Amino acid sequence: MNTRKFFLGGIAGGIIYFLLGYLIYGILLRDYMKPLVDGVDRGGNEIFWSLIVGNLLLGFLISYVLNRSGVATVSDGLTTGAVTGLLFSSGYDLIMYGTTNLASLSQVAADIAAFTVISAIAGAVIAMVARPVTRVATA
Repeated sequence: MNTRKFFLGGIAGGIIYFLLGYLIYGILLRDYMKPLVDGVDRGGNEIFWSLIVGNLLLGFLISYVLNRSGVATVSDGLTTGAVTGLLFSSGYDLIMYGTTNLASLSQVAADIAAFTVISAIAGAVIAMVARPVTRVATA
Protein backbone atom coordinates (compact mmCIF):
# COMPACT_ATOMS: atom_id res chain seq x y z
CA MET A 1 0.00 0.00 0.00
CA ASN A 2 1.27 3.44 -0.89
CA THR A 3 1.22 5.36 2.40
CA ARG A 4 1.52 8.79 0.79
CA LYS A 5 -1.44 8.17 -1.51
CA PHE A 6 -3.42 6.72 1.39
CA PHE A 7 -2.92 9.87 3.48
CA LEU A 8 -3.51 12.32 0.63
CA GLY A 9 -6.63 10.42 -0.40
CA GLY A 10 -7.85 10.19 3.19
CA ILE A 11 -7.52 13.92 3.74
CA ALA A 12 -9.21 14.72 0.42
CA GLY A 13 -11.98 12.23 1.19
CA GLY A 14 -12.45 13.65 4.69
CA ILE A 15 -12.89 17.12 3.26
CA ILE A 16 -15.46 15.82 0.77
CA TYR A 17 -17.38 13.98 3.50
CA PHE A 18 -17.39 17.12 5.65
CA LEU A 19 -18.52 19.51 2.92
CA LEU A 20 -21.08 17.23 1.27
CA GLY A 21 -22.34 16.08 4.67
CA TYR A 22 -23.08 19.68 5.56
CA LEU A 23 -24.69 20.34 2.18
CA ILE A 24 -26.83 17.19 2.05
CA TYR A 25 -27.68 16.63 5.72
CA GLY A 26 -27.37 20.17 7.04
CA ILE A 27 -29.19 21.94 4.23
CA LEU A 28 -30.98 19.69 1.71
CA LEU A 29 -32.33 17.03 4.11
CA ARG A 30 -32.52 19.18 7.25
CA ASP A 31 -36.30 19.46 7.37
CA TYR A 32 -36.90 15.87 6.29
CA MET A 33 -34.53 14.48 8.92
CA LYS A 34 -35.62 16.91 11.67
CA PRO A 35 -37.85 14.37 13.45
CA LEU A 36 -34.84 12.06 13.52
CA VAL A 37 -32.74 14.50 15.53
CA ASP A 38 -35.40 16.19 17.66
CA GLY A 39 -34.43 15.74 21.27
CA VAL A 40 -31.08 14.14 20.53
CA ASP A 41 -29.19 16.78 18.55
CA ARG A 42 -26.91 19.33 20.21
CA GLY A 43 -28.98 22.27 18.97
CA GLY A 44 -26.17 24.15 17.26
CA ASN A 45 -23.58 23.28 19.92
CA GLU A 46 -21.83 20.59 17.90
CA ILE A 47 -18.45 19.35 19.00
CA PHE A 48 -16.52 20.56 15.98
CA TRP A 49 -13.31 18.57 16.50
CA SER A 50 -15.38 15.39 16.60
CA LEU A 51 -17.03 16.25 13.27
CA ILE A 52 -13.63 16.85 11.70
CA VAL A 53 -12.08 13.64 13.03
CA GLY A 54 -15.14 11.55 12.13
CA ASN A 55 -15.22 12.83 8.56
CA LEU A 56 -11.48 12.34 8.18
CA LEU A 57 -11.82 8.75 9.39
CA LEU A 58 -14.52 8.12 6.77
CA GLY A 59 -12.18 9.58 4.15
CA PHE A 60 -9.39 7.28 5.33
CA LEU A 61 -11.76 4.29 5.23
CA ILE A 62 -12.56 4.87 1.56
CA SER A 63 -8.92 5.71 0.80
CA TYR A 64 -7.83 2.44 2.41
CA VAL A 65 -10.35 0.41 0.41
CA LEU A 66 -9.37 2.11 -2.85
CA ASN A 67 -5.66 1.80 -2.14
CA ARG A 68 -5.85 -1.87 -1.17
CA SER A 69 -8.03 -2.77 -4.15
CA GLY A 70 -5.73 -1.01 -6.62
CA VAL A 71 -8.30 1.42 -7.98
CA ALA A 72 -6.61 3.54 -10.63
CA THR A 73 -9.42 5.42 -12.38
CA VAL A 74 -11.89 8.03 -11.23
CA SER A 75 -14.85 5.94 -12.44
CA ASP A 76 -13.61 2.91 -10.48
CA GLY A 77 -13.19 5.17 -7.42
CA LEU A 78 -16.77 6.40 -7.86
CA THR A 79 -18.11 2.85 -8.12
CA THR A 80 -16.03 1.44 -5.27
CA GLY A 81 -16.85 4.42 -3.05
CA ALA A 82 -20.56 4.00 -3.80
CA VAL A 83 -20.57 0.27 -3.05
CA THR A 84 -18.54 0.74 0.14
CA GLY A 85 -20.81 3.58 1.28
CA LEU A 86 -23.96 1.63 0.42
CA LEU A 87 -22.86 -1.46 2.33
CA PHE A 88 -21.55 0.50 5.32
CA SER A 89 -24.57 2.78 5.68
CA SER A 90 -27.09 0.01 4.99
CA GLY A 91 -25.59 -2.19 7.65
CA TYR A 92 -25.36 0.57 10.22
CA ASP A 93 -28.74 2.16 9.48
CA LEU A 94 -30.67 -1.11 9.40
CA ILE A 95 -29.18 -2.20 12.73
CA MET A 96 -30.12 1.18 14.22
CA TYR A 97 -33.61 0.92 12.71
CA GLY A 98 -34.05 -2.54 14.21
CA THR A 99 -32.89 -1.52 17.68
CA THR A 100 -34.06 2.09 18.17
CA ASN A 101 -36.99 4.41 17.52
CA LEU A 102 -34.85 7.18 16.10
CA ALA A 103 -35.86 7.01 12.43
CA SER A 104 -38.63 5.83 10.16
CA LEU A 105 -37.84 3.38 7.40
CA SER A 106 -38.11 6.15 4.80
CA GLN A 107 -35.58 8.26 6.76
CA VAL A 108 -33.27 5.25 6.89
CA ALA A 109 -33.61 4.89 3.11
CA ALA A 110 -32.88 8.61 2.64
CA ASP A 111 -29.79 8.34 4.84
CA ILE A 112 -28.53 5.30 2.94
CA ALA A 113 -29.04 7.09 -0.39
CA ALA A 114 -27.35 10.28 0.83
CA PHE A 115 -24.37 8.46 2.34
CA THR A 116 -23.97 6.37 -0.81
CA VAL A 117 -23.85 9.50 -2.99
CA ILE A 118 -21.35 11.20 -0.66
CA SER A 119 -19.18 8.07 -0.60
CA ALA A 120 -19.29 7.77 -4.39
CA ILE A 121 -18.12 11.36 -4.82
CA ALA A 122 -15.47 10.92 -2.12
CA GLY A 123 -14.27 7.76 -3.88
CA ALA A 124 -13.98 9.60 -7.19
CA VAL A 125 -12.04 12.47 -5.59
CA ILE A 126 -9.75 10.09 -3.70
CA ALA A 127 -9.05 8.15 -6.89
CA MET A 128 -8.28 11.42 -8.67
CA VAL A 129 -5.92 12.57 -5.92
CA ALA A 130 -4.21 9.21 -5.36
CA ARG A 131 -4.21 7.73 -8.88
CA PRO A 132 -0.99 6.40 -10.29
CA VAL A 133 1.12 8.88 -12.21
CA THR A 134 1.57 7.79 -15.80
CA ARG A 135 4.83 8.76 -17.37
CA VAL A 136 5.05 9.56 -21.04
CA ALA A 137 8.16 8.26 -22.76
CA THR A 138 10.10 10.88 -24.66
CA ALA A 139 12.22 10.10 -27.66
